[in-house]
Amino acid sequence: MKKIYLFCDQAMSTSIIAKKMQEVGDKHNLPIEVKAFSIKNLEKILEEENPNCVLLGPQVRHMLDDTRNRVEKYDIPVGVIDSVDYGMMDGEKVLKKTILLMKNYKKS
Repeated sequence: MKKIYLFCDQAMSTSIIAKKMQEVGDKHNLPIEVKAFSIKNLEKILEEENPNCVLLGPQVRHMLDDTRNRVEKYDIPVGVIDSVDYGMMDGEKVLKKTILLMKNYKKS
């Protein structure tokens, strides 16, 4: 089971896209878990849940470098959800891009 965790300020709108991503994963029988959290709880979630990928909502894009530094010791990919895909709440596109992010991360 791959854990894909989304982070934004309050995890409100991000929880909607997380749900849509999970629905796409379930539809295709992918072994994934997609959840949304507040960025304020990043370290706690990393320690307790051991996610395989961290995504930031577009509204906290400015925190990307800081988040990469905070996540570095866990050796997992960190990305930002495309603002157009986010605005359209396109769970399928976000999930496809996330899977590519994880595959490409392992190659590097």
